[in-house]
Order: sequence, then structure tokens, then C-alpha cells
Amino acid sequence: MSTPERHVGGLWCREVLAHLPDLLEGDLPADTTAAVHAHLAGCDLCTRFGGAYAGTVRALRAALPPPPPDDDLLAAVTAAAKAG
Repeated sequence: MSTPERHVGGLWCREVLAHLPDLLEGDLPADTTAAVHAHLAGCDLCTRFGGAYAGTVRALRAALPPPPPDDDLLAAVTAAAKAG
């Protein structure tokens, strides 16, 4: 049996789920962020799933080493250090 999808805060559950990665990265426009938060405030299913998803992402970020610096960034920092 599937869970019925809800339309809360101007968004459907599937839309909120699609926005979760960008929400956690802070990459959503302000109006979309507000709509996602409005949906989460009124949809216990998405709130529970979103909380579990966010917790998993936080745990993975804490457990994994940071990515190596971008080659262009590393070259720019090295050049700035040598010039300074």
C-alpha cells in the first residue's frame, strides 16, 4: 500500500523530496526554500523522512574526509602565497 501524496504549502511531497539535497546545500532560491519549509511544517511524513535524510547526510559528511581542493584553487593559493 502506498502512502498518499500530500499537497501542503504549495508543494507536493514528491517536489519536496526532489528539493531536499539542494535545501541541505543551501542552493535553493528563497521562495522555494520557504515553500519547502511550509510543506514540512504541515506534512509529518515529509518531516520525518526529511529529518532522517538530513541526519544521514550529516553523518556521512562527518565520517568522510573532505574532498581534495580543486586544482585551479590550489594553483591560485600557491601563487598568492609565493607573491605575498
